[in-house]
Amino acid sequence: MSVKFRRYKLLADFDKVNKYLTDVFNIETLNGYLLPQYFEYAHTHPLFTFKLAHRFGLWEHENELVGIACYDMYPGECFISVKNRFNSLLPEMISYSEEYLSEKSNGKTSLAISIIGKEIEKKELLEKSGYEKIHSETVTVFSYENPFPNQILPEGFSAISLEDEIDFKKINDCLWYGFDHGPEPDPDNDIDCRMLMQSGPNFRKDLTTIIKAPNGEYACYAGMWIDRQNNYAYLEPLATVPKYRRMGLATVALVEGMKKTKSLGAKYCFGGTGEFYHSIGFKEISNRELWKKEW
Repeated sequence: MSVKFRRYKLLADFDKVNKYLTDVFNIETLNGYLLPQYFEYAHTHPLFTFKLAHRFGLWEHENELVGIACYDMYPGECFISVKNRFNSLLPEMISYSEEYLSEKSNGKTSLAISIIGKEIEKKELLEKSGYEKIHSETVTVFSYENPFPNQILPEGFSAISLEDEIDFKKINDCLWYGFDHGPEPDPDNDIDCRMLMQSGPNFRKDLTTIIKAPNGEYACYAGMWIDRQNNYAYLEPLATVPKYRRMGLATVALVEGMKKTKSLGAKYCFGGTGEFYHSIGFKEISNRELWKKEW
């Protein structure tokens, strides 16, 4: 079969890649955990290295996209996704990633490739190519066949969506403190970053939930995405300001988003790792692994 290679064009190819990732999705291999929602989220993230996105590799057969190799936020850690009947491309895709998606530091070159534990062929190829597994974390989902946790907000707190109210300074403060970034946010730069992160074509203000404190501060933020074709929801991001933690706010915000996506046809929601998710009913379905090589 004749397969042609070309580089990614940031403005022209985003929709094509997003559709490819949606079309090839399956619950077993998860595109090597390159979900279309994360691909879009990364493109609106301030840490994303836009100027090197042309290094992403695309493989096409009869003008149909059949594979992509791309980095996460910046070179050094990458994803490789390929349609099953084109698995013979994997050695070429790994070699290309080593050349153009790797990180060079202190005279050495390194690359970490993300895979799902069930991707046996990828794993065997990485082992043969000198990669070693350096990290493994669970992939969790909450099935909407199960009852949602029943958590009540403390008195004076309220749950709103971004359709009800948008205050970018409050959003910035909530995510800055919620992700423990440091003592004080930089309002001049970071507010523009928050606005950028809500500019993606599939970002949904109505699915994003904010827990508002009695004093008007945003105490918790839960972004929610939906894949209407594959009927799942994707949580990104979820953060609670430290002084408002252990009050059940994150549970309420997450459940609000899950209820909305269930009403739109989603069957389950992807969550994160850690005890919080397990405590409210998320179950492990696989492992995401990072395999690294240094030369």
